[in-house]
Amino acid sequence: MSPPLYELAVGATPLVISMPHSGTWLPPQIAARLSAAGREVPDTDWFIPELYAGAGGSGATVIRATHSRYVVDLNRPPDGAPLYPGRRETGVCPVETFDGELLYAAGDEPTQAEIAARLDTWWRPYHAALSGLIMERIRQHGHCLLWDAHSIHSAVPGLFDGRLPDLNIGTADGASCSPARAARVVAQLTQQQRFSHVVNGRFKGGYITRHYGRPAAGVDALQLEIAQVAYLDERRLPEFDAGRAAALQALLARLLAEFRA
Repeated sequence: MSPPLYELAVGATPLVISMPHSGTWLPPQIAARLSAAGREVPDTDWFIPELYAGAGGSGATVIRATHSRYVVDLNRPPDGAPLYPGRRETGVCPVETFDGELLYAAGDEPTQAEIAARLDTWWRPYHAALSGLIMERIRQHGHCLLWDAHSIHSAVPGLFDGRLPDLNIGTADGASCSPARAARVVAQLTQQQRFSHVVNGRFKGGYITRHYGRPAAGVDALQLEIAQVAYLDERRLPEFDAGRAAALQALLARLLAEFRA
């Protein structure tokens, strides 16, 4: 049986946490066409729901996609426009992994008609739900705070040089989040010593942050890209280690509190 398109837990505060890349489900008709590497979904944002498990205590609304980003990438523009012109990046319907492994046999890549169908089936319903949640928070509270939650291997030579800092804050170079609110989050990162961080470095925020973040219209949006080495052993198919993740979970709680303040 197919899972729901997304899972939703509604909270009572202006805070919305979006998890577009933590899903692993592959529809059978797509899984049958994927390479062995693709069926392992190695580019998943592993265990993001577990890391943010305490978010309910913050009164956040959490929306989480269930399907893999290999089905359709919810954090890419639907028209395929690049987020980082001049850099290699995967598309709205990826045809290779971050490491350059092909997901489909030659000639079996998704056609434009198939991409359009996937957008209609998975991409647009998620964004319709997310947009509705944002508008409802604005109606109820006068503003919405959107936190886009991600993780990635700390080293992906095909996408960036070297090793990422542990915590990568993206606000579209300041366009998606009010400076004062972003500064409170960064102050928390600066006060702690365990995890390295950067603001608007390699990751400045994807489609979700850039599209919905409109401080003047009452929506502050921030993306946090976590280097997975900060909370797990970076293997092809990792396991969640609650003990190792505890320090990061505590810090995330503080960051969310400052973001919501």
